[in-house]
Amino acid sequence: MMSSNTFYSKPAAFNVLWLQSGGCGGCTMSLLCADTPDFFGALSDAGINMLWHPSLSIESGADALRILRACIDGEMPLHALCVEGSMLRGPHGTGRFHMLAGTGKPMIEWVRALAEVADYTVAVGTCAAYGGITAAGSNPTDACGLQYEGDQIGGLLGAAYRSRTGLPVINVAGCPTHPNWVLETLMALAADLFDASQIDALGRPRFYADHLVHHGCTRNEYYEFKASAEKPSDLGCMMENMGCKGTQVHADCNTRLWNGDGSCTRGGYACISCTEPGFEEPGHAFHVTPKIAGIPIGLPTDMPKAWFVALASLSKSATPKRVRENATADHLKVVPAIRKTRLK
Repeated sequence: MMSSNTFYSKPAAFNVLWLQSGGCGGCTMSLLCADTPDFFGALSDAGINMLWHPSLSIESGADALRILRACIDGEMPLHALCVEGSMLRGPHGTGRFHMLAGTGKPMIEWVRALAEVADYTVAVGTCAAYGGITAAGSNPTDACGLQYEGDQIGGLLGAAYRSRTGLPVINVAGCPTHPNWVLETLMALAADLFDASQIDALGRPRFYADHLVHHGCTRNEYYEFKASAEKPSDLGCMMENMGCKGTQVHADCNTRLWNGDGSCTRGGYACISCTEPGFEEPGHAFHVTPKIAGIPIGLPTDMPKAWFVALASLSKSATPKRVRENATADHLKVVPAIRKTRLK
């Protein structure tokens, strides 16, 4: 736990204010798994002061509200406003499904006011970025993202919103976010090393969104030969039958591992595209790949359908016995042959 009193004495620091709304708090839980033994020390070393966080700060009640009001009134510079969870606009646009306790005001009004004075506004997680899980189904709370509603720009703040530095909302999307996506974004902002060229068309930082989950997947040999898993626990590629979308999804999960060791696919779970808007309602069961005439609907990014069909046919005809048999097993049944790798 920390007190913001510590930070008032550091006028040159990069002040971060964190709010939570319609979500599970999982992005904060993920953040605390950051690959550092000293999370608060890492922030301090980067010149970042966490002015207030609802789960991590000592201040509550009037003390916490004093910090929020000081930011809005300009008494305290707000460099980055981080929002976790979707924005609840219901019922009927009043925002009263989430009132900030003790203020009589909906959270969406606090977010709008603070976003007006923030140098940068950061959506932490897919809920805050695009609406996410909270906006699924009939969306009774009228949930949306800060600047998107699904893949449509707008959201709570509107398409024209820009923070005081001229940037739109920075969408650190993921469900939950990788802790280092958040830390790296905040550190780049604090160091004045982040500009509009570093976000993609959906507002995500390109340092992770210019990659695909497929990159670095340990099942890539099975993908190359279209040797597919047929049930959970199988070792094969999960694209053809198990609903995996790693060849389409923008994130570096398999090269920037979680807790230094894992990812969804390495744990045997299909990628469900949680960094993409609308992932919460794919139109099919998460664990099943939808197909037409036996061909998956979601083909790899940048690959025309005809090419994929031709490649899959050729690959399957050339699949080694080792790869084919291991693909539908939960352990290696056939190990690689030993061959000489030298010229002599």
